[in-house]
Amino acid sequence: MAAVGTRKPGGRLLLRAGAMAGLLALAACGASTGSTGAASGMDPMGSAQSRAAAANPDLDPGTSLGGRAAPDIRLTNQFGQPMSLSQFRGKVVVLAFVDSECTTVCPLTTVSMVQARELLGAAGDQVRLLGVDANPSATSVHDVMAYSQAHAMVNQWDFLTGSLAQLRAVWQAYHIYVQIQAGQIDHTPALYVIDQRGREQEVYLTTMAYASVGQEGQVLAEQVASLLPGHPKLARQGSLAYVNGLGPASRATLSAVPSGSVTLGPGRPRLVMFFATWLSETSDLRGQLTALNAYAQAAKRSGLPPLAAVDEEVSEPSADAVRTYLQHLGRPLDYPVALDTTGRIADGYGVQDQPWFVLTSAAGKVVWSHHGWLPVSALEAAARKS
Repeated sequence: MAAVGTRKPGGRLLLRAGAMAGLLALAACGASTGSTGAASGMDPMGSAQSRAAAANPDLDPGTSLGGRAAPDIRLTNQFGQPMSLSQFRGKVVVLAFVDSECTTVCPLTTVSMVQARELLGAAGDQVRLLGVDANPSATSVHDVMAYSQAHAMVNQWDFLTGSLAQLRAVWQAYHIYVQIQAGQIDHTPALYVIDQRGREQEVYLTTMAYASVGQEGQVLAEQVASLLPGHPKLARQGSLAYVNGLGPASRATLSAVPSGSVTLGPGRPRLVMFFATWLSETSDLRGQLTALNAYAQAAKRSGLPPLAAVDEEVSEPSADAVRTYLQHLGRPLDYPVALDTTGRIADGYGVQDQPWFVLTSAAGKVVWSHHGWLPVSALEAAARKS
């Protein structure tokens, strides 16, 4: 189970198994009386789905917190408005701890929250989405607004922040590990479900797996539905069984933007760059994408592995996000952009961050990978060396 994410701005997320042992122990101790959902014997997902979720290494089926009172939170949202957790009594609250500059696991958490509420249909009006900033160096209202804008969340949730002292008090109250070590940001990717009476019901830990984002949203929606009057049915349900990735040893044909297709897999060396449009919050995405034209041209001249970009559509705020972004890029790209609509390509190629470069051999093996942007000269050097 993923526990603590270590991230350098623009860098890789390292998931530490076991770092949440204290939180999980507290959670287990709390599963006693006065609770609803799984803690009271209900099985929101159904036995077969529960077994599938429990066996899925990329999916956290949740840990019961037994209905203990959730500590109140008094912070400021992305509009600069003071807010408190207690003001949402009467609604189910989905509360996530999110790094306001995250390029790794947090966008997956954000998408799963939105999808969970959408699956509830009209009943989603009885659910409130909240985020609490988990980045000790980016705590301004501007920071949480910038993240909200990049992920089309401005009017979808309240992303709360405050002084570092205020945030630390909230992190401590919810057993959230937040630390900066050697320029790297660690934080627990935790998400809580709090019932209408302000009681903690379940805690979930987002895993760094793109193909399981929709599954996590479904698990969340089932739990929330078990707390709502009438236990509304979800708009759709899919399997919660493990979804294997599609790596470079597998041939895969992806739809391309604006048209056509891109085929990845064995047969020829290839440089693949994974990205998402929300990177515009933390980097000059436009400049980086257009700069890669120079590599594409050098590859043609010198016989280097051709470049293909893959947009992680599964983490985008909408299916049209990358299409719209590229239309307004200002100049055409000299390399194709494909769509990873399920996340299976990212998982198969071992993507842990955005952007993520992977150089594959003709035999379909990863021979080099890198997180973060690189100058074209460095990409050319890596391609020649590998």
